Amino acid sequence: MPEMDRISITDITDADRKPAAQDDGYDADQVSHGKEVTLHFQLSLTDGSVVDSNFETAPATFTVGDGNLPPGFEQVIYGLRAGEESRVIIAKDDAFGPHNPDNVQVFPRYRFPADLAMEEGLVINFADQVGNDQPGVITAFDAGRVTVDFNHPLAGREIVFHVKVITVKS
Repeated sequence: MPEMDRISITDITDADRKPAAQDDGYDADQVSHGKEVTLHFQLSLTDGSVVDSNFETAPATFTVGDGNLPPGFEQVIYGLRAGEESRVIIAKDDAFGPHNPDNVQVFPRYRFPADLAMEEGLVINFADQVGNDQPGVITAFDAGRVTVDFNHPLAGREIVFHVKVITVKS
């Protein structure tokens, strides 16, 4: 794998984090907070395994700062212009966060439908306390218990983020 920069949120200065203003220090054609950006992206593990990519499909469009990208990914695109690309390794805590052992829970087997074909890796949607869907991955089970991991599947992993900016609009 070619040498890449590694980025951590701690590498980003307060000036990079400031919200949009009349003069945010970026040119009109550069990615910054509040701008609409259309881009292609690829997420890979450091072993080269591609996790997600839209380079072969339609590009994604979003507004910088709207919460669609985790901050670690958003900071990589700040300052880029249409046509520019970046490829960096994002630290695990800044990508999808650390793996939290408190997000792994054990449930009694009887709480699951009897006809459910249990298998490790099966993703099931659970309702949280306010009724929102929360996906969980079955990591172990036996006749009496089912272990479910509610961490993001990429939590605790460094991510190679390759991005190509298509357009930047104010």
